[in-house]
Amino acid sequence: MTASFPTLRPLPTLPSRPIARFALGIAMFVALAFGFAMLAAQIAGDRGIAPVASTSDIDVGGVEVDVRGDDAEDAREKGWSEAQTLAWKKINGPDLPQSTIESMVSAVVIERELIGPKRYRATLGVVFDRSRAAQYLGSGERGPPSAPMLLLPVTASAGTFTMYEVRNPWQRAWAEFNPGTSRVNYVRPSGAGGESVLLNHGQTMRRSRAWWRVILDQFGAADVLVPVARLEYSYPGGPVKGVFTARYGPDNRYLDSFTMTADSPDALPEMLDQAVRRVDTIFQTALADGKLRPDPTLSEDGASLMDPAIARLIQIGRAIEAREAAIAAGAAEQGPDAGPIEAPTAVVSSYVVQFASPDAASIDATLAMVRSVPGVRGAATTSLAFGGTSVMTVSYAGTLSQLAGALRARGLNVQQGSDALLISR
Repeated sequence: MTASFPTLRPLPTLPSRPIARFALGIAMFVALAFGFAMLAAQIAGDRGIAPVASTSDIDVGGVEVDVRGDDAEDAREKGWSEAQTLAWKKINGPDLPQSTIESMVSAVVIERELIGPKRYRATLGVVFDRSRAAQYLGSGERGPPSAPMLLLPVTASAGTFTMYEVRNPWQRAWAEFNPGTSRVNYVRPSGAGGESVLLNHGQTMRRSRAWWRVILDQFGAADVLVPVARLEYSYPGGPVKGVFTARYGPDNRYLDSFTMTADSPDALPEMLDQAVRRVDTIFQTALADGKLRPDPTLSEDGASLMDPAIARLIQIGRAIEAREAAIAAGAAEQGPDAGPIEAPTAVVSSYVVQFASPDAASIDATLAMVRSVPGVRGAATTSLAFGGTSVMTVSYAGTLSQLAGALRARGLNVQQGSDALLISR
């Protein structure tokens, strides 16, 4: 019986080393070019809307006029004159001749206008020079301004939350708003370049003070304001409902909200301009009530970098350490004839502790709780995994079992392994 063997095919010839290196270099170049292209796509394009200059002049908007004249030019001139009078009455100015009112006007802003052969219909804004109008309106004292507040306008529409990623009408309304007469000191980013990546809706949901300090230091702000506009379109060309909410601080605290409706998408900019003024009024009221004070946990002062409750826990821990040191020092001073004194010396050891870390706030809270446990000399993260399990190293004056018992006393669920712990709330 003759055995048959399969025919062996020759192995393919491997490319030489120079060719392989050249192909690898080409692949790396393509990958780097693709990465740079993706990065450029995230920050390139028309994203930013530069804010208008802020002045201390008195800006009165939303003045509606409907007049007739001998021709279009005459009707427009009469409309502007009537708008100046109506704007003066709107700010509770005294009765003055028309010529005196016109002498105090520094600008007329056209918000919307319709010009006919002999008719003029428009919505105008009138800006009065404060230095000239102050003698008729009083001293003009508005109270002290607020600390610099970083403005992060959020637009919610069709289930999507945007800020500076794309140009949107809510951001434009805030960019065109003149806060010169407001007590709130707004810091308004333009959203151009890398700001569209750094400032997004996700930043308003973070609670970690370390994250916020990086953002606020870059823009020279002391705290943050978050006006939210939720726009609901009924149907194409139909009414647009807007739900506006004013929030503030790194914890995204609620101040107030209101609802407005535009008859059509064409009337949306006018509605948003009115909404900006109402939100500014909410912020000014909160400032007068003492709510818009900068959060002390955002200060660069080392004594106020953390929450007061956490600072109190640290103070308790330091008091315990001082008491243990005093006991040890007293035992040394007693000498050998003082009799037995129970002052056992605890050996400080380092242990690995794993913990769930869904977000930055949970990491800060877990670290603060572990550091407040009696006997813990220090705790620091060695591996961070947002949405997963992070790892910290804990220096503890005792055994691993004693550390597990102390953590359980704090209300934590503790699973003890051979040389590590797994804790959860």
